[in-house]
Amino acid sequence: MGDRLVLRLRRALTGPLPEPVWPAGIRPVPFEPDRHARQVHALLVEAYSRGGGYVEPFTIWWPSLRDDSEFDPALVVVAVNAQDEIVGVAQCWTSAFVKDLAVAPAMRRQGLGSALLRQAFRALQGRGAAFVDLKVDADNPSGALRLYRSLGFDEVESYRLS
Repeated sequence: MGDRLVLRLRRALTGPLPEPVWPAGIRPVPFEPDRHARQVHALLVEAYSRGGGYVEPFTIWWPSLRDDSEFDPALVVVAVNAQDEIVGVAQCWTSAFVKDLAVAPAMRRQGLGSALLRQAFRALQGRGAAFVDLKVDADNPSGALRLYRSLGFDEVESYRLS
């Protein structure tokens, strides 16, 4: 993996937040662990296959996520297409931290990442969070940094991981 620069970004959640605008044919659905966990995991594996993140095998990933004290299924924003296939997910911790954001490759650059994050912002603001944080590799290949900056995230910290 080598030496990589990680950025911690923050966005204020004060004041009115923009409504999510979902791409045509895409809609948010409540996360149902028994129904959605394997599909969410598969999407994360696919999204991170070209870099930008890593996800453990399902048998490790799901119990470790589900049993984490900061996990709340209500903070897993899932978007599905007309066939009820998961095409995007934003998974947040109760500490107002975006742990994972993944959009199916065929759905990229259509506003789905923005819609997922805006939905997450509203959920976190509703819980009283004043801001939301996330971490991203400075050289993330997916355009994530451009997306985060367009949504009002600013760098609050950077550090190197070797």
